[in-house]
Amino acid sequence: MKGARAAADGPADERVRLDKWLWAARLFKTRGLAAEAADRGRVEVNGQAAKPSRELKCGDRVRLRLAPDERTVDVVALSVVRGPATVAQTLYAETPESLAARLAAIEARRAAPEPAHSIEQGRPTKRDRRHLADWQRWSASADELPD
Repeated sequence: MKGARAAADGPADERVRLDKWLWAARLFKTRGLAAEAADRGRVEVNGQAAKPSRELKCGDRVRLRLAPDERTVDVVALSVVRGPATVAQTLYAETPESLAARLAAIEARRAAPEPAHSIEQGRPTKRDRRHLADWQRWSASADELPD
């Protein structure tokens, strides 16, 4: 019946699984990571949470919430084959709002101070660790004192 279904819906490659397309478009490094992101609710298609098995079609809007930023892309073409990056970039078009927000976030991270510079003393030495251990061993809280 699979052939009958494909004939009724049109060619079989007009629809592609979400996780395969995200992988082919190089938005995720592996298909497993794409499926995991969809399972955790970090991927939306046309404003609705999507499962990895959701079938995409041209014209769908996909919103991805990745660790540092968020991307919204429109599906321009479909592919299940992971090709070179230049070909993968032709599969989607990022919305101007998403692109502006992503560039602003990049600029904000660039302007922010380096987190490592806030550490003044660095890692404690062996002597410092011994002093901390002695202090923790011999310090008593008010709850532990006998009446």
